[in-house]
Amino acid sequence: MSAFPQALAPAAPSENRAPAPAPAPARGARKRRGEAVSRKDDHGAAPRVSLYDEVTTQIIAELEEGRFPWTRPWDAAAFAPGLPRNAVTRRSYSGINILILWSEAVRRGFGAQGWLTFRQARQAGGQVRKGEKGTTIFYAARFTPKGGEGGAEVASAPAPEGLGGAGEGDRSIPFLKRFTVFNVAQVDGLPERCTAPDPILLPRETIPVAEALLAASGADIRIGGNEAYYSPSGDFVALPPQQAFFEQIDYCRSALHELGHWTGHGSRLDRDQTGGFGSAAYGREELCAELASAFLCAALGIKPTVRHADYLGAWLAIMRADTRAIFKAASLASKAADYLLAFAPASAEHGTGGTPGSAERDTGGAPASAGGDMERAPESARGEDAAGAGQ
Repeated sequence: MSAFPQALAPAAPSENRAPAPAPAPARGARKRRGEAVSRKDDHGAAPRVSLYDEVTTQIIAELEEGRFPWTRPWDAAAFAPGLPRNAVTRRSYSGINILILWSEAVRRGFGAQGWLTFRQARQAGGQVRKGEKGTTIFYAARFTPKGGEGGAEVASAPAPEGLGGAGEGDRSIPFLKRFTVFNVAQVDGLPERCTAPDPILLPRETIPVAEALLAASGADIRIGGNEAYYSPSGDFVALPPQQAFFEQIDYCRSALHELGHWTGHGSRLDRDQTGGFGSAAYGREELCAELASAFLCAALGIKPTVRHADYLGAWLAIMRADTRAIFKAASLASKAADYLLAFAPASAEHGTGGTPGSAERDTGGAPASAGGDMERAPESARGEDAAGAGQ
């Protein structure tokens, strides 16, 4: 899509402010492990922290310093290629959890992409080293009051993307909960199946896979001119000839970015592509395609790059106006990447848990779409926190 201005109109104040302080706990009450919010246990209780605010603030800080979380891991020489995945199930994480785990791995110097819960580590024969601090990731769902007084009786249901968009008359209530994982570098005694790294692929190995995906997608790709863009009205992708790029791999990166837009057509994933140039809707679609391209490149073993750094001002305005925006964009981007990975050749066993095209994600047995923005937590992950490492 065409160039985006440096910034949109001034951002409105966030509507996702932290809730009011919670009541102080009764004397002698014990704090539950794995609570969805953090708070103090004394009478000077701190207000609940919005999980959306917490994550969005961190991402905004990185962007303001000129670091893009979806490309930063590959600035570290020792960082393994691919998507972060559960070290036991070998399934990739999705949505906002990809950005969180990539950033945390770089910040703390982890070279591996494998993560697992404290309980999973013990079940696999390993032990989280005492004093190690876990990394918080998230799952989303809804619960629906079922007639009990005050909503006492509830039924769980998957959350729609962004934890919003409930249909008319839908009484379900969205919720977002955190759970804790540890990198395999923090765990001793794990079997090799949990710690074996993915092979590093050379461009001569990844380019044929990317080209096969482009051909298998059936997208109308028109070569010529000097601009790369997707036309929603014409439903086609325009790309300059490969000779116009400094390296052939850059042609693949541009093509995968535009194919990310292509997935949003009404006949495919049906995203909102009606926004005019410079609008917030236009910026949200560009952010989605940027993330989808990064996730897709990583899954194919291609180092992601920033395709449209000139949109940074627009993305910052969107995130400041809505702290859920990056969650929804990452969720939609994962769906777009999964849609395209279904066209990857069966021999492309890099970066997607060894099952390209299956759109498999670490959702604890739930379908890839079940978590809305994020994975649903595996049963073994619920109720665990970083304190488990010291037990």
